Formats: sequence, C-alpha cells, structure tokens
Amino acid sequence: MSKAVIFFAPGFEECEGLIVVDLLRRAGTQVQICAVSDELTIKSSHGVRIVCDALAKDADLTADAVILPGGIPGTPNLAASETVCSAVRAFYDADKLVAAICAAPTVLGGLGLLESRRATCYPGCETDLGGAEYIDAETVCDGNIITGSGLGAAIPFALEIIRYLEGPDVAEMKRKAIVYRH
Repeated sequence: MSKAVIFFAPGFEECEGLIVVDLLRRAGTQVQICAVSDELTIKSSHGVRIVCDALAKDADLTADAVILPGGIPGTPNLAASETVCSAVRAFYDADKLVAAICAAPTVLGGLGLLESRRATCYPGCETDLGGAEYIDAETVCDGNIITGSGLGAAIPFALEIIRYLEGPDVAEMKRKAIVYRH
C-alpha cells in the first residue's frame, strides 16, 4: 500500500483536493492531508472548512507521493510556504511522485522542476511552468511528475495518480466503480 501527502493551503480548490483524497483512499492509498497553516482547519477557496490530519511541518516525508491542489489564493499560499517547497523538492530529488493540478503546476515551475518536461495546467498559467512543454490535456504524466489542468480534470488526475502508485488494474477498477466513463 502506497502513502501520499497532500497539502491544503488557505484558499485551495476543495474539489481538486477532496476528489483526489477520496479516490486515493478508495484505492487503498494512505493519504495524509496536511494544513499549510498553524491550525488544522483550512478554509477553501469557496469557504468550506476542512479539518486536516496534520500540519505541513509534520508531513510524512517517507510517503511515496506529494500532491498539490490548485485554487486561488491556495496556489500562491503553497508557493510561499518554505515547508511545502522543501517537501516538494525532497520528493522530486528522491524520484518520488510529485503531482499538481490547476494553477499548482506553477509551484513546480517556480522550483525549476518542470524544465524540459511535458506538463499541463489551468489555461492562462502556461507561461509560469518554468520551461515545460505545455500540453493541452486533462492530465500529463512525465516521469515522476503528474500534472492536471483544473477542476474538470480532478477525476482523471486522481486516477492517473492511482495508476502510478497502485497500478493500472487498481486504477481501472476504481474508474469502473465510480462509473467514470472516460
């Protein structure tokens, strides 16, 4: 069973975070939701309050993956967090999975992790991908980096993470179980 850490910063896009958490947990992945704050409760971009499992400073860096949901001001709050940026860099350097959706791939771009990689993001954020080749797709997997284009891609983004962590058979089984027809 794989483990993943997902960072929820104030103003995160709740569907991009919670759909990923839900589907990964259904697939058997242990997911730790970490608050980028001094408190466990985070307010999303649409005013939904979420109680996280741990503070970002206590994130399980032994996990197999780190995930960044987008949202505004969630994405700038992720980028401003030294804890988040250090964790993302550590996962990348250890050749572990780094996944980001919507505007959050710009955090990866800002850290120089997308140079000469293929990636997608929310339309209009392409110039902040730090040298990546922008691909107009719901999800893009390039080595140990998975990117998603936005809220509408949250399900395929989560399924791609499951495929990477738990295997294609588990991803297909979960796709069928949620009646996702794409």
